[in-house]
Amino acid sequence: MPNRESARAKIRAFLEQNFGKIVTSRQISEVSGIIAHARRVRELRDDFGMRISTHRDRSDLKPGEYCLETLEVRPVEARSAIPRKLRNEVLDRDGYTCQKCGLGAGDVDPYNSGRRVKLQIDHILPSAQGGKTEIDNLRALCSTCNEGQQNVQPASETAKNILARIRKLPRKEQREILDHLKNSFQEV
Repeated sequence: MPNRESARAKIRAFLEQNFGKIVTSRQISEVSGIIAHARRVRELRDDFGMRISTHRDRSDLKPGEYCLETLEVRPVEARSAIPRKLRNEVLDRDGYTCQKCGLGAGDVDPYNSGRRVKLQIDHILPSAQGGKTEIDNLRALCSTCNEGQQNVQPASETAKNILARIRKLPRKEQREILDHLKNSFQEV
């Protein structure tokens, strides 16, 4: 385990030295001395609050490119464990399919043909924003869709983040917002 810590510390120092610049997987592997560095980068982002962007967060980044956006870290909320019974209820209700892209558990991953789709349980309203671990606030998402939304900054009110937050809502609320916007713009 000491190697993981030292590899993560090396990656953190490298990203901090290059904040605001695009760095590659190859560079991170060379600096850390490990090939499987992606987990360490996710830990820095998810467990330590570093604002590290990937191609899923910014369209100008390619797969295998990272960018530390700022040296400021965001507060990290403890993840709430979802009981197995509740997880199974959500998967059963959602038909064992991703509620964003429609892929089913075990389907061939369209982004990596050597992998199968794995489903995760997602909080629609994140725990950090007061969302409860209840069936009405949970949905099934494939790992690709779930990873792609993790860096949405809830405090930001840019159009991009507002749309990302709307996409997280259940269809009923999305329809309500759409109807409201249609009515608002018909009056103009």
